[in-house]
Amino acid sequence: MFRASPALLLAAIPLYAAPDFEREVAPILESRCLSCHDAANAKGGVRLDTRAALMEHLQPGKPDTSPLIEQVSGPEPEMPKKEKPLTPVQVETLRQWVQSGAVWSEGRVLADKPARDFDWWSLQPIRNPQSAIRNTVDYFIEAKLAEKGLKPVPEADPATLIRRLSYDLTGLPPSAHNFEFRASSFDFDSLVDRLLSSPAFGEKWAQHWLDLVRYAETHGYDKDKPRMNAWPYRDYVIRSLNDDKPYDRFVQEQIAGDALFPGQPDGILGLGFLAAGPWDYIGHSEVGEGKVDGRIAKHLDRDEMVSAVFNIFTSTTVQCAQCHHHKFDPVTMTDYYRLHAVFAAVDRADRVFTGLPPEKEKERNTLLAQINALKAEQTKLTTDAKRELGARTSGIERRLAELKQKHGSPLRPQYGWHSHISKIQAAEKWVQVDLGKPQGVEQVRLIPAYDDYNSIGAGFGFPLRYKVEAGNDPGFNTGVRLIHDATAADQPNPRNSEIVLDVGRDAVRYLRVTATRLAPRKNDYIFALGEMQAIGGENHDNLAQGAAVTALDSIEAAPRWGRANLTDGIYHREVGDPAALVEMRELEVQKAAIEKELADPRRDARLAEIEKQLADLNPKLATYPKGELVYAASTDFTAQGRFIATAGKPREIRLLNRGDIRAPGGLMQPGLPPLWPGAPEQFNLPPEAPESAARAELAKAITARDNPLFWRSIVNRLWLWTFGQGLVTSANDFGRMGQPPTHPELLDHLAATLRDDPQHSLKNLVRLLVTSRAYRRASTHHEANAALDASNACLWRANRRRLSAEEYRDSLLAVSGVLRMEDRGGPSFQDFVIEKPQHSPHYQYHLHDPRDPSAHRRSIYRFIVRSQPQPFLTSLDCADPSQSVPQRDESTTALQALTQWNNRLVEAMSDTFGQRLGQEKDPVNAAFTRALSRPPTAEERTVLTAHLQAHGPAALARVLYNLNAFVYLD
Repeated sequence: MFRASPALLLAAIPLYAAPDFEREVAPILESRCLSCHDAANAKGGVRLDTRAALMEHLQPGKPDTSPLIEQVSGPEPEMPKKEKPLTPVQVETLRQWVQSGAVWSEGRVLADKPARDFDWWSLQPIRNPQSAIRNTVDYFIEAKLAEKGLKPVPEADPATLIRRLSYDLTGLPPSAHNFEFRASSFDFDSLVDRLLSSPAFGEKWAQHWLDLVRYAETHGYDKDKPRMNAWPYRDYVIRSLNDDKPYDRFVQEQIAGDALFPGQPDGILGLGFLAAGPWDYIGHSEVGEGKVDGRIAKHLDRDEMVSAVFNIFTSTTVQCAQCHHHKFDPVTMTDYYRLHAVFAAVDRADRVFTGLPPEKEKERNTLLAQINALKAEQTKLTTDAKRELGARTSGIERRLAELKQKHGSPLRPQYGWHSHISKIQAAEKWVQVDLGKPQGVEQVRLIPAYDDYNSIGAGFGFPLRYKVEAGNDPGFNTGVRLIHDATAADQPNPRNSEIVLDVGRDAVRYLRVTATRLAPRKNDYIFALGEMQAIGGENHDNLAQGAAVTALDSIEAAPRWGRANLTDGIYHREVGDPAALVEMRELEVQKAAIEKELADPRRDARLAEIEKQLADLNPKLATYPKGELVYAASTDFTAQGRFIATAGKPREIRLLNRGDIRAPGGLMQPGLPPLWPGAPEQFNLPPEAPESAARAELAKAITARDNPLFWRSIVNRLWLWTFGQGLVTSANDFGRMGQPPTHPELLDHLAATLRDDPQHSLKNLVRLLVTSRAYRRASTHHEANAALDASNACLWRANRRRLSAEEYRDSLLAVSGVLRMEDRGGPSFQDFVIEKPQHSPHYQYHLHDPRDPSAHRRSIYRFIVRSQPQPFLTSLDCADPSQSVPQRDESTTALQALTQWNNRLVEAMSDTFGQRLGQEKDPVNAAFTRALSRPPTAEERTVLTAHLQAHGPAALARVLYNLNAFVYLD
């Protein structure tokens, strides 16, 4: 029997306790390795989730020759790739575990675990240190300065402070507010109140907000089509800031205003927030949810909403949990996809806001949902029918196109006039001509229209039944003379033959044609005419040539269709070659036979039933106010191609493994990450709850008093927009990948101040900031301070900044005297010309005239394009509207210098300002006072007087617009 010696037994005992696998080793592997090396994502072919897989990369008992230990060790470890290295303690734990034999719990499979660590400053409750001094901002700032051994610079001079305050609060120079320069002391607090109460305050601070929310008036992506009804959201933001709306209410309206504030227009307008970002027109309208690309588009759309809500309102990056648990913050994939479920029924579209009482709004929305559902079904049925027909008639269509191209090219592109499309054949439509005064008319000639729609050709839209009347009452209520009555029976289509009607030389001013039975198309009806003539006078002229045309309704689609076409003397003619005409008609007969063969009685019956239902519902809807449109989050809207509303029925949301739409996992219910006390991980709504209930729960949870992220996030943004840098420099990320606050006690004090204010007033907080000594300091350099705090994180001086792109443009207009300050709100001005608007629009800025007064509004009212940004403003660091921009970049480039000197707007405004200066007794002093808010120094006066005498006042203005004193804010 073998007996071990005491020496051998002693040698076998380790000199340290082996790490516990479950408690010490597994957490390291799960939190730092498995996001890249588990069964679902074995990067480099390496898996570390089972013992068998791991043994390929280590040798039990031999850490020094184990690849796993080698790759995580050393001053520059290879793993984890592109992430923070393991801590020395973690590396040593793994080394000791391998040394002790790499014991692994039997059958254990590791899984990627989230970072459920809530021990982080931004997730802690707000603590409000109290201070006894008047402005608590200075208490905290000056305490930090003393701690760091920094000496604050003195207060700026009055002229500098007036200019700084005017731009920071309103984005405009003092001269725009008619401030008088005062070298002596001034009442700073009164000036603050005056600027905070100015409508220009909301216009300036709304720009900060719109930068954050990715606001623009085009969709972005490939086609970048315009959003003509986005502007009401912009005006809502401006008005809310000017009205000092409580901040929690402001946010609630933007997430779930329709649910929390029913019957109030702002409850709808605020939902423009959820629709503000980019939108994939092709993925939604042309592809649809039936295909993978369409589902990806929907997923990315919801991700954009989720990211916007949490990045902007809580400064957290929940979107990092889309493909795996958040690597650094306590957000799981389940948390993330629960947020998707909150927005499962929501899309972006034009939405009506009426201001109706809640019960009436509900009735109207129910009617609208029914109508939209019927229209969507109607569109699908007609699209299917056209697809079937096209498959059988493509050859016929090609031959017809060849014949038309060769023989039937029209003499002019104008087709004529036609009414709106109707689903009811018996709908009455009329069009009339105003001859300007009563005249003797001998004949009325009706010339049929021509169109290639479904190869109808000549006679397009000519009514089956109609009447022609004449009179001198534009409303045709009295003194009406019936010229021709063809309302009793259907009339043959005249094709390319004129209808000539005798009048009898009666003196009449108005001629009206009324259709009582419209011409049929495939599934609808219209009324169209190519030309209407009134023959009379001594020379038997066409008295209607160029006459004004009115109609019950009209399709205005230049150049083909429009009211003006009816009396322009231009109309289409049919094919001139008789043989070609015969062949075309034979082809049309063949096509008609195929249409008859493919006719589906059940489909036609259903279409007829839909028309009947719409005819019943539309008049009911018409009894409610039409309302206005805003591009916003919506569940009921008119279908656009394959983009169809959910009518409030949430889509099925599943957790996507690795974020792959083709790898759906478990079904998700609405909820949110438990990042603060009381945050409900799952909302547990009753099945009958409307979709808006989930958004309402989310809005209330985010704006809760005990959510520290909500209050800290906004006060940090206010600080950033006031001082030029945030207390937390990563304004959209308060997590572990962001930066900690430079003044944590001050941040909490400000957050508590806003939270505890009964009005949750943003203006009160801004007033507190700008009346502080910290804000009023000069921006002068101090060598000793700079050596200790080069970035000015402790605010020993004011931060000098460049005017934003919008501030620079607005200042050009204001100083030149052409800024239309009172032209506020409403549709945006366009400083471009749109080419090809019906396809992928081209926004041509170089075709716009900078002297056009319609564009001399504040830049906040500019029509913003995503794919083709304004070149002048882009060179001046204008925000990219395709992403959330919490803080503008500030650059100094040669391109800026060239742009500011040579741009056509700068040139135009220099000329305009120069004309004003030419009327001044002292143009140099007037120019400085208006442009720079101060008089010139003696040296400046000497140099610029010489320049004025040599080159004129426009050249003087151009120099001023390029001075650092104009471009920068001290």
